[in-house]
Amino acid sequence: MTRNSQSSRNKPLARSVGVYSRSAMIKKRGAWAKKADQWKAVEKKQDSKAVVTKDFCGGKRTIAEKGPRFYPAEDIKAPVRRAFTPTAARLRGSITPGTVLVLLAGRFRGKRVVFLRQLASGLLLVTGPFKINGVPVRRVNQAYVIATSTKVDISKVEVPAKFDDAYFKAPKNKGKSGKFFDKESKEANVISAERVSDQKALDAKLLPAIKAVPHLRDYLNAKFSLKQNQFPHLMKF
Repeated sequence: MTRNSQSSRNKPLARSVGVYSRSAMIKKRGAWAKKADQWKAVEKKQDSKAVVTKDFCGGKRTIAEKGPRFYPAEDIKAPVRRAFTPTAARLRGSITPGTVLVLLAGRFRGKRVVFLRQLASGLLLVTGPFKINGVPVRRVNQAYVIATSTKVDISKVEVPAKFDDAYFKAPKNKGKSGKFFDKESKEANVISAERVSDQKALDAKLLPAIKAVPHLRDYLNAKFSLKQNQFPHLMKF
């Protein structure tokens, strides 16, 4: 029996969704009953994409090739190219060698320290000194400090070149084993004699410059804090 109507047998259930599935329509058309010799060989498409241009409003128009009908159910993550080379952070203009900084985070938050120089990683090399407020020479991020207008003249203080990023690198813990439930031997955090001597030598160079300024020693020893109705963005440091 031939069909005279050109309308589709698959009535629309919703927009772009038919009542019957693809396999059900194949069964209705009787395509499953065709023999192997009745099927036409499908010509393979060439890989080369031909660019089609047509006349359009007195000019030429390029017709883009249609995209694939089907797409993967899950998103395939493509590697993102980053044209970015990590470099050291730019030092803030308010931070210069000898500037007194206020630490805002970490173990010594609220303490005042003296800025020595910027390391290759972009971190700041600071010290208390240790003999005044107990802050040893260490690295801090400039995002977690407040630069004050107080400065120490350290032009005559020679900071050893040994204070670099490798100097502060923590040693690897050799007590870790491969098994999860094994008890790991925790070694006590003992400060080496080399670091103690380096700190004493650095303090000996900084103390004369600090003593030359009246009340600067007490200022470095005092801890920074805020009271009620005190707002740091309205203060001048």
